[in-house]
Amino acid sequence: MPPPSPALISSTVEELLRYLTIVHTGRRRVALADIEIDDKVIHAGDGVILATEAGNRDEHAFADPDALDLHRDARAHVAFGFGVHQCLGQPLARVELQVVYGTLYRRIPTLRLAADLVDIRFKNVSGVYGVYELPITWSTRPPETH
Repeated sequence: MPPPSPALISSTVEELLRYLTIVHTGRRRVALADIEIDDKVIHAGDGVILATEAGNRDEHAFADPDALDLHRDARAHVAFGFGVHQCLGQPLARVELQVVYGTLYRRIPTLRLAADLVDIRFKNVSGVYGVYELPITWSTRPPETH
C-alpha cells in the first residue's frame, strides 16, 4: 500500500483537530455590546463562555459534523481559537502532527489499535482531552496489497 499523500495527511490533521478539539475549557469573553443570538440577549458587560468543541461540531460549518471524515476540508475549525485570540503555536502544532502521522504511517504501515475503541479510557475530566493509554500493535510483515 503506498503512503498517503501529503494532502491527505494535512486534511487528517485538520479533521482530527476539529473532531477531537483537544482543549475543552471554553473561551471566556466579556460582551462589549448588547447582542442577540437565537432570541436571547447578551448584554454589554456579561461574561460568556464559548464552547470551542460546539463550534467545531456546527452543522452550518461542517456537513455531518459528528462523523470523522479524513477527506473533509476542516481547515475552518476553531480548535486553536479564532481571530486575534488564536494560539500562536498552531503552525508548529500542525507541522509536528503532520510529521508524526506521516512518519508513523511510512515506517509502521501495519500499526493499529490493540483494543476496542469502547475500551479506551478518555481523559475528559480536565481541560485537556486525551487518553490515559493507547494500546497499539503492529506486524513485522509488510501489509498485503490488493
